[in-house]
Amino acid sequence: MYEFEKYRAPSQDEVTELVRRHPFALIVSNGGGAAGAPTATHTPVIVERMAEDGGFVGAELLGHVARKNPQWQQMADGDSVLLVFTGPHDYVSPTTYADDPNVPTWDYAAVHLTARVTVLEGAEDGMHVVTRTVEELEALEPVAWDMTSSLPTFERIVGGIVAFRFEVLEQRAVFKVSQDKPREVRERVAAASRARGCPYGDVAELVERIGGDR
Repeated sequence: MYEFEKYRAPSQDEVTELVRRHPFALIVSNGGGAAGAPTATHTPVIVERMAEDGGFVGAELLGHVARKNPQWQQMADGDSVLLVFTGPHDYVSPTTYADDPNVPTWDYAAVHLTARVTVLEGAEDGMHVVTRTVEELEALEPVAWDMTSSLPTFERIVGGIVAFRFEVLEQRAVFKVSQDKPREVRERVAAASRARGCPYGDVAELVERIGGDR
Protein backbone atom coordinates (compact mmCIF):
# COMPACT_ATOMS: atom_id res chain seq x y z
CA MET A 1 0.00 0.00 0.00
CA TYR A 2 1.34 3.40 -0.96
CA GLU A 3 1.53 5.78 2.02
CA PHE A 4 0.62 9.28 0.92
CA GLU A 5 2.72 11.70 2.93
CA LYS A 6 -0.22 13.94 3.89
CA TYR A 7 -2.35 10.94 4.87
CA ARG A 8 0.12 9.10 7.09
CA ALA A 9 -1.17 7.71 10.37
CA PRO A 10 -1.22 10.44 13.03
CA SER A 11 0.29 8.10 15.66
CA GLN A 12 1.20 4.49 16.38
CA ASP A 13 -1.64 4.41 18.89
CA GLU A 14 -4.12 5.09 16.07
CA VAL A 15 -2.63 2.25 14.00
CA THR A 16 -2.77 -0.18 16.92
CA GLU A 17 -6.33 0.81 17.78
CA LEU A 18 -7.48 0.24 14.20
CA VAL A 19 -5.97 -3.25 14.10
CA ARG A 20 -7.45 -4.19 17.48
CA ARG A 21 -10.91 -2.79 16.75
CA HIS A 22 -11.11 -4.08 13.16
CA PRO A 23 -9.58 -7.57 13.41
CA PHE A 24 -11.50 -9.11 10.50
CA ALA A 25 -8.52 -9.04 8.18
CA LEU A 26 -7.38 -10.36 4.84
CA ILE A 27 -4.50 -12.85 4.77
CA VAL A 28 -2.94 -12.48 1.32
CA SER A 29 -0.36 -15.02 0.13
CA ASN A 30 1.45 -15.56 -3.16
CA GLY A 31 0.80 -17.90 -6.00
CA GLY A 32 -2.29 -19.90 -5.12
CA GLY A 33 -4.80 -18.39 -7.52
CA ALA A 34 -5.32 -18.83 -11.24
CA ALA A 35 -2.18 -18.06 -13.28
CA GLY A 36 -0.24 -17.51 -10.05
CA ALA A 37 -2.45 -14.72 -8.73
CA PRO A 38 -2.38 -14.07 -4.96
CA THR A 39 -4.83 -15.87 -2.70
CA ALA A 40 -6.74 -14.09 0.08
CA THR A 41 -8.86 -15.26 3.01
CA HIS A 42 -11.06 -13.11 5.25
CA THR A 43 -10.53 -14.13 8.88
CA PRO A 44 -9.96 -12.65 12.35
CA VAL A 45 -6.31 -11.81 13.05
CA ILE A 46 -5.51 -10.70 16.58
CA VAL A 47 -2.53 -9.23 18.41
CA GLU A 48 -0.67 -11.68 20.62
CA ARG A 49 2.26 -9.41 21.47
CA MET A 50 3.32 -5.93 20.43
CA ALA A 51 6.97 -5.11 19.74
CA GLU A 52 9.12 -3.80 22.58
CA ASP A 53 8.86 -0.26 21.21
CA GLY A 54 5.06 -0.47 21.12
CA GLY A 55 4.88 -0.75 17.34
CA PHE A 56 4.01 -3.58 15.00
CA VAL A 57 7.42 -4.29 13.46
CA GLY A 58 8.57 -7.25 15.52
CA ALA A 59 5.08 -7.87 16.94
CA GLU A 60 3.36 -11.26 16.89
CA LEU A 61 -0.18 -11.78 15.58
CA LEU A 62 -2.35 -14.89 15.42
CA GLY A 63 -4.95 -16.12 12.93
CA HIS A 64 -6.59 -19.25 11.59
CA VAL A 65 -8.46 -20.61 8.57
CA ALA A 66 -10.59 -23.67 7.91
CA ARG A 67 -8.48 -26.77 7.25
CA LYS A 68 -10.51 -27.30 4.05
CA ASN A 69 -9.22 -23.95 2.78
CA PRO A 70 -6.23 -24.85 0.55
CA GLN A 71 -4.50 -21.52 1.16
CA TRP A 72 -2.70 -22.86 4.23
CA GLN A 73 -1.08 -25.56 2.11
CA GLN A 74 0.31 -22.87 -0.19
CA MET A 75 2.21 -21.26 2.69
CA ALA A 76 5.44 -22.57 4.22
CA ASP A 77 7.13 -21.48 7.42
CA GLY A 78 9.08 -18.31 6.74
CA ASP A 79 6.97 -17.18 3.77
CA SER A 80 5.91 -13.55 3.68
CA VAL A 81 2.20 -12.74 3.71
CA LEU A 82 0.25 -9.50 3.73
CA LEU A 83 -2.30 -8.79 6.48
CA VAL A 84 -4.85 -6.14 5.50
CA PHE A 85 -6.95 -4.38 8.16
CA THR A 86 -9.72 -2.06 6.95
CA GLY A 87 -11.04 0.63 9.27
CA PRO A 88 -13.99 3.01 8.81
CA HIS A 89 -14.49 4.37 5.29
CA ASP A 90 -17.11 6.26 3.30
CA TYR A 91 -17.80 8.02 0.01
CA VAL A 92 -17.42 11.81 -0.01
CA SER A 93 -19.72 13.65 -2.40
CA PRO A 94 -18.66 17.01 -3.90
CA THR A 95 -21.90 18.42 -2.49
CA THR A 96 -20.10 18.69 0.86
CA TYR A 97 -17.46 21.02 -0.57
CA ALA A 98 -19.87 23.83 -1.52
CA ASP A 99 -17.77 24.92 -4.50
CA ASP A 100 -17.49 23.95 -8.16
CA PRO A 101 -15.86 22.34 -10.07
CA ASN A 102 -14.80 19.56 -7.74
CA VAL A 103 -14.45 15.78 -7.65
CA PRO A 104 -15.72 13.03 -5.35
CA THR A 105 -13.38 10.97 -3.20
CA TRP A 106 -13.32 8.31 -0.49
CA ASP A 107 -12.24 8.79 3.12
CA TYR A 108 -10.75 5.72 4.77
CA ALA A 109 -8.29 4.28 7.26
CA ALA A 110 -6.34 1.08 6.58
CA VAL A 111 -3.30 -0.78 7.88
CA HIS A 112 -1.17 -3.26 5.91
CA LEU A 113 1.26 -5.49 7.81
CA THR A 114 3.80 -7.63 5.98
CA ALA A 115 4.62 -10.65 8.12
CA ARG A 116 6.61 -13.87 8.21
CA VAL A 117 4.23 -16.79 8.74
CA THR A 118 4.57 -19.95 10.82
CA VAL A 119 1.95 -22.63 10.12
CA LEU A 120 0.56 -24.25 13.30
CA GLU A 121 -1.18 -27.53 12.47
CA GLY A 122 -1.32 -29.06 15.95
CA ALA A 123 -4.44 -29.15 18.14
CA GLU A 124 -2.68 -27.51 21.12
CA ASP A 125 -1.57 -24.55 19.01
CA GLY A 126 -5.02 -24.40 17.43
CA MET A 127 -6.68 -24.22 20.85
CA HIS A 128 -4.34 -21.43 21.91
CA VAL A 129 -5.10 -19.36 18.81
CA VAL A 130 -8.86 -19.96 19.00
CA THR A 131 -9.13 -19.11 22.70
CA ARG A 132 -6.91 -16.02 22.32
CA THR A 133 -9.09 -14.91 19.42
CA VAL A 134 -12.22 -15.28 21.54
CA GLU A 135 -10.59 -13.33 24.39
CA GLU A 136 -9.64 -10.45 22.10
CA LEU A 137 -13.00 -10.25 20.33
CA GLU A 138 -15.07 -10.61 23.50
CA ALA A 139 -13.05 -7.74 25.00
CA LEU A 140 -14.74 -5.51 22.41
CA GLU A 141 -18.22 -6.56 23.59
CA PRO A 142 -20.19 -4.66 26.26
CA VAL A 143 -20.36 -7.87 28.31
CA ALA A 144 -17.73 -10.53 27.61
CA TRP A 145 -18.85 -14.14 27.06
CA ASP A 146 -17.28 -16.75 29.34
CA MET A 147 -16.04 -19.57 27.09
CA THR A 148 -15.22 -21.98 29.93
CA SER A 149 -18.17 -24.33 29.46
CA SER A 150 -17.58 -24.44 25.69
CA LEU A 151 -13.91 -25.44 25.83
CA PRO A 152 -14.72 -29.17 25.43
CA THR A 153 -16.61 -28.27 22.23
CA PHE A 154 -13.62 -26.23 21.04
CA GLU A 155 -11.37 -29.24 21.66
CA ARG A 156 -13.69 -31.49 19.69
CA ILE A 157 -13.78 -29.31 16.57
CA VAL A 158 -10.37 -27.58 16.62
CA GLY A 159 -9.01 -30.14 14.18
CA GLY A 160 -11.07 -28.40 11.52
CA ILE A 161 -8.82 -25.33 11.55
CA VAL A 162 -5.18 -24.53 10.84
CA ALA A 163 -3.63 -21.71 12.85
CA PHE A 164 -0.85 -19.25 12.09
CA ARG A 165 1.66 -17.13 13.92
CA PHE A 166 2.68 -13.94 12.13
CA GLU A 167 5.90 -12.04 12.89
CA VAL A 168 5.45 -8.51 11.53
CA LEU A 169 8.24 -7.27 9.26
CA GLU A 170 6.76 -4.02 7.93
CA GLN A 171 3.90 -1.67 8.73
CA ARG A 172 2.13 0.66 6.33
CA ALA A 173 -0.88 2.79 7.21
CA VAL A 174 -3.07 5.41 5.56
CA PHE A 175 -5.57 7.63 7.38
CA LYS A 176 -7.18 9.66 4.59
CA VAL A 177 -9.87 11.55 6.47
CA SER A 178 -10.26 14.92 4.69
CA GLN A 179 -7.41 16.46 6.69
CA ASP A 180 -6.42 18.47 3.59
CA LYS A 181 -9.76 20.32 3.74
CA PRO A 182 -10.73 23.37 5.83
CA ARG A 183 -12.52 22.79 9.14
CA GLU A 184 -15.95 23.80 7.80
CA VAL A 185 -15.66 21.31 4.95
CA ARG A 186 -14.62 18.51 7.32
CA GLU A 187 -17.63 19.29 9.47
CA ARG A 188 -19.92 18.93 6.45
CA VAL A 189 -18.19 15.69 5.41
CA ALA A 190 -18.71 14.23 8.89
CA ALA A 191 -22.32 15.42 9.06
CA ALA A 192 -23.12 13.97 5.63
CA SER A 193 -21.65 10.59 6.59
CA ARG A 194 -23.71 10.44 9.77
CA ALA A 195 -26.88 11.58 8.00
CA ARG A 196 -26.41 8.88 5.35
CA GLY A 197 -26.01 6.24 8.03
CA CYS A 198 -22.71 4.94 6.66
CA PRO A 199 -22.54 1.13 6.84
CA TYR A 200 -18.72 1.09 6.80
CA GLY A 201 -17.99 2.33 10.30
CA ASP A 202 -17.89 5.76 11.93
CA VAL A 203 -15.48 7.54 9.62
CA ALA A 204 -17.07 10.81 10.76
CA GLU A 205 -15.41 10.40 14.16
CA LEU A 206 -12.01 10.10 12.47
CA VAL A 207 -12.67 13.10 10.22
CA GLU A 208 -13.51 15.23 13.27
CA ARG A 209 -10.71 13.95 15.50
CA ILE A 210 -7.80 13.59 13.07
CA GLY A 211 -8.69 16.24 10.52
CA GLY A 212 -6.45 19.03 11.81
CA ASP A 213 -7.03 22.65 12.80
CA ARG A 214 -7.44 24.49 9.51
